[in-house]
Amino acid sequence: MPATSPAHPRRRRRTNRLLVTAAGVLTVGALAAAALPGSASAGEQGGKAHSHQHGRYQDVQLLSFNDLHGNLEPPTGSSGRVTELQPDGTTKTIDAGGAEYLATHLRQARKGNAYSITAAGGDMVGASPLISGLFHDEPTIEALNKLDLDVTSVGNHEFDEGAKELARLQNGGCHPTDGCYTDKKFQGADFPYLSANVLDEKTEKPLLKPYWVWKKRDVKVGFIGVTLEGTPNIVSAEGVKGLVFKDEVETINKYAKELRRKGVKSIVALIHEGGFPASQNYNYDCDAPGAGDGISGPIADIAKNVSPEVDALVTGHTHNAYVCTIPDPAGNPRMVTSAASFGRLYTDTTLTYDRRTGDIARTAVESANHVVSRDVPKAPDMTRLIDKWNTLAAPIGNRAIGHISGDIVKDGTESPLGDLIADAQLAYARTLDPETDLALMNPGGVRASLTYAASGGEGDGVVTFAEAFTVQPFANTVNLQTFTGEQLIQALKEQVSGSNEAAPKILQVSDGLTYTLDLTKSGADRVVTDSIRLNGEAIDPSASYRVATNSFLAGGGDGFTTLGQGADDLVGDDDLKALEQYLTANSSAGSPLAPPAADRITIVR
Repeated sequence: MPATSPAHPRRRRRTNRLLVTAAGVLTVGALAAAALPGSASAGEQGGKAHSHQHGRYQDVQLLSFNDLHGNLEPPTGSSGRVTELQPDGTTKTIDAGGAEYLATHLRQARKGNAYSITAAGGDMVGASPLISGLFHDEPTIEALNKLDLDVTSVGNHEFDEGAKELARLQNGGCHPTDGCYTDKKFQGADFPYLSANVLDEKTEKPLLKPYWVWKKRDVKVGFIGVTLEGTPNIVSAEGVKGLVFKDEVETINKYAKELRRKGVKSIVALIHEGGFPASQNYNYDCDAPGAGDGISGPIADIAKNVSPEVDALVTGHTHNAYVCTIPDPAGNPRMVTSAASFGRLYTDTTLTYDRRTGDIARTAVESANHVVSRDVPKAPDMTRLIDKWNTLAAPIGNRAIGHISGDIVKDGTESPLGDLIADAQLAYARTLDPETDLALMNPGGVRASLTYAASGGEGDGVVTFAEAFTVQPFANTVNLQTFTGEQLIQALKEQVSGSNEAAPKILQVSDGLTYTLDLTKSGADRVVTDSIRLNGEAIDPSASYRVATNSFLAGGGDGFTTLGQGADDLVGDDDLKALEQYLTANSSAGSPLAPPAADRITIVR
């Protein structure tokens, strides 16, 4: 979409909105600190500690979530649960997520808040379950419209199908290949997407608008939206063709100055980049023992360098939950938040607007993550939307393609499901070239576990096409390339070196490939070269090996540059078809497939 694209005249508007420019928001956090005159001190999660509805100060509610990934139906397995820390130090697991419940929670949270904004932090679509992914995520955009989402930043997954498809999601229109799915033309998003740091390579202008300003009466809050600078490393090359991704901090600081020049002093940055909390409990104290001590990773460095003109950072990407205080470059407290993923949480933040200065009273910011629990009534309009798209998807999605004897999970350095997918790709690749030696699968491409319990009426242990689609939704192809043994060894070392040194990406390997991963060492040395074996024999650096990967890895994705340098390329069919064929050929109701042992990589800690 060109940077000069107009606002959307057809969008439904609430009286409290003025669309000044397209923008994107995510989650915003809470900073329970010194209270303003006449306000109560910060209270427990779930309640407002103070209210300033008249006079100098005005409370503005910011509801936010991130990384929905088209999960309209309640996600299953670990993807559909959150862990809550109890007062006695124990933990409680809560089933969470589902658009029918998210709608109810957001609507209940808005009650009594005349000044309320709802925002998101990217990856609303992409890597979606079949109900959305089969229809190029039109169902999710329709759901977000019904949720009254005001604005969102782009995430890396918004680029899975390229800039033109992102523009279609924004502006509407039938899919250029698949056409219209219903008798009504797809209307597109009622909310603006923001992409301040994504530039058109030729024009050097932002692909979408860089910011958006919310206004009600005399209260104005600006939002700047960016995705992580490293998006090209984790999206297929075709998806980001012709685009340039700039530094997050420099971009935010640039547009914060522009907003202030336009008289907007209250600013929230929506950053599709995140951190790694010290605890997996969504409600842990991120500031114990000191401000921001409970979080590490890219967002910690970004937060320390974003201009003090920005009042809060709403983040995402890592699918973690946190509400942290990290001082800005001037030493002032500032909230940094994230609401996990898949619609399991939402963040409720109170931004206290000072009418005299036009800025946010930073020490009065309050925020907390809340569970999208399933003990509330389902939103009827969301149920109707889900039923409509499920009816269209059912003939494809309900088809049984295999049987399993237990959960095959995606969790772990080497996961049972990762091994299964690698085996499936090897088996498929050998139908194209019988000389194929091994297959490698990127862990980020395994999006959900296969659960034994039935998700619908198919029966326990039955794997449906819809469930397999949720596991591998990217429509990558299975590609074959020839590498030398030296290149293969180098590719394995790239799992733990270069761009992957700080956060290793361990490839899932097919049966017959074994090696030792020594985590007591550093960098590339963590892959023990002498331990690498194929069918029991050491890898010969000068020999040639035929390797199957998906097209994402074959393009050098995830920092595996060596895997983008193979020879004798042969492009096969969809990787999901490979999984389907493997499950069908190797399982039945009487002889279900057992979870792989995940014992191909020996891990030393």
